[in-house]
Amino acid sequence: MIAVISVYKVANFPDGGGHFWVYMQYAQGLRRLGCDVYWLEQFRPPASGDSAQEAALLAPFFERMKRFGLEGKTLLYAKAGNDFRFVGCEWPDVERVLKRADLLLNFHYAIDSRLLGCARRTALVDIDPGLLQFWISTGQLNVPAHDCYLTTGETVGTPSARFSDCGLPWHRIRPPVCLDLWPFTYDPHAEAFTTVSSWSTTDWLKVTENGKTVLRENTKRVAFLEFAELPRHTRQPLELALYTDERDAADLARLTQNGWRVRHSAEVAGSPDAYRSYVQRSRGEFSCAKASCMQFQNAWVSDRTLCYLASGKPVVVQHTGPSACLPNGEGMFRFTSLDDAAAALDAINRDYGRHCRAARDLVEARFDAKRILEGVLNTTLMAREMVP
Repeated sequence: MIAVISVYKVANFPDGGGHFWVYMQYAQGLRRLGCDVYWLEQFRPPASGDSAQEAALLAPFFERMKRFGLEGKTLLYAKAGNDFRFVGCEWPDVERVLKRADLLLNFHYAIDSRLLGCARRTALVDIDPGLLQFWISTGQLNVPAHDCYLTTGETVGTPSARFSDCGLPWHRIRPPVCLDLWPFTYDPHAEAFTTVSSWSTTDWLKVTENGKTVLRENTKRVAFLEFAELPRHTRQPLELALYTDERDAADLARLTQNGWRVRHSAEVAGSPDAYRSYVQRSRGEFSCAKASCMQFQNAWVSDRTLCYLASGKPVVVQHTGPSACLPNGEGMFRFTSLDDAAAALDAINRDYGRHCRAARDLVEARFDAKRILEGVLNTTLMAREMVP
């Protein structure tokens, strides 16, 4: 069967090795199930209009597509007014693929409805559970109608959700990991617990308090600064690979003064291979979540955290709500306070080998891409057409 995945902002973010993997897990998982996979993406040309700058941006992207078996199967387009401009293909080529495809799996929430209209069957994939529903229900985002709605949030569309289901019939899935691409890499001498993250990417949560609309910063910056003093409470070395700029100098100084090691993510995780190597050289992961995850109690788990787990790296991550599939104390520890986080790091180091094996076992049992995406295909292709 033919599957098209419509992704968001990969070609425009060449330094985002981890962002690339978010969607490639799905693409490679589908290929391992025997699907003929195409990659559809909206490219945003440089504002300068410089063709040389555009070519320099796209060269590494197309090289990566080739390395992952998607040469000639990448449908890249830009918006030119109300029309499309295609890169390396033409509109008839794209239209032909979409009309032949059994499924368009869409991660681009604001995709042009004309592209959706060409596909025989469409499925929206929500990888921002709680936030996506909040954006839709408050009118901040207008999502075109799809035939099927998938979400990686455990509570989306359930009575326990703290947010609207927007009147849509959500099917819950787990984020997938291609296990063969993320092998177990045990190294008892690995030193630092690490993570990779964007720091102050603009993200504000519009909420109503006492009848007034206010904006709350919803970034990893706010989340990590709440735990800035953690290195003072543990002997475990902690390192952050952050996507930052000159405006973040004061924050980074505060982190280093408290004992964090800080590196720029583009230097250590700026390509898919570098990102994977960085994760697999780590002792484990320590990471915080955006405030919205705790507010919505969506049981969110990062695709990045799953890459650490698949590699046999124990993780200490912020608790985002009760979960049926995320353990606390075996390979994965979910903290709610600074003391919780420090105790979790110490517990892992007291029996590091056991927690490494538990980390890999967790992903094999619950996040195997083949199993998850087989379920996705069954759900999306067998479900009746549903239009809200």
